Amino acid sequence: MEAPQTEKQTRRIVQNEQSKADRVEIIFYTDPLCCWSWGFEPQWRRLQYEFQNQLVFKYVMTGLLPGWKNFNDPVYSVSRPQQMGPVWLEASEKSGMPMQSKIWVQDPPASSYPACIAVKAVELQSQAASIKYLRLLREAIMLEGKNIAKQEILIEIAEKLSNKYPALINVHQFADDLTNDKGLEAFRSDWQESLNRNINRTPTLIMRSENKPAIMLTGFRPYAILVEAIKQISPSIEPTVKQISVDSYKRFWGDLTAREIEEIV
Repeated sequence: MEAPQTEKQTRRIVQNEQSKADRVEIIFYTDPLCCWSWGFEPQWRRLQYEFQNQLVFKYVMTGLLPGWKNFNDPVYSVSRPQQMGPVWLEASEKSGMPMQSKIWVQDPPASSYPACIAVKAVELQSQAASIKYLRLLREAIMLEGKNIAKQEILIEIAEKLSNKYPALINVHQFADDLTNDKGLEAFRSDWQESLNRNINRTPTLIMRSENKPAIMLTGFRPYAILVEAIKQISPSIEPTVKQISVDSYKRFWGDLTAREIEEIV
């Protein structure tokens, strides 16, 4: 016969159940080449910081640019690399995030698939590593103008991640998984999920909480809209961090753009 639970144990179980009910799960559909996803980083990072431990999320790579041979984006009238530059200029102007739009003339990426596969290859080692790797990928192309469709650049970024966090990633294993089909298979699963959900624009977020209907947000959104959506599916949720100092924010994230700092001040 099991011993009866103490009042303290019962309270802990109830609190855990309440915490689970309040927690918000987010599926973030994105692509490393997506300028609007990069433009959305200030709001997304603030959300993660303010609602620490109350959000559970994962990235799903959509692979929106298979290649240029048959590519056509009717929304922005893009069918060749040079036409992508003005889209990035618009995204940069609207979001305030810097973007190296000249890459689409100087060294245009042939596809977003290699970068998507690379993110999933890192994720085979750990989700934490893949989250940091995705950010470095975005910085490489958006801030440094590096072509992240090239294998040598993808490995270079993995080495950069390893130098910053030595225990987080095995670069040799990453390089193997980038070419031995393991990364490809993981990406194919993400791509199929995106297809099944008819995700054709990024960023797209699906937010859900226990016993609440899911909410889908597509495209660049201001911070207030994100908080409103979270409150809708988890009315009792409150920010973990009530006030943000710039210093603590910098320590938490490390490298930040001026626009990302502007988002919290």
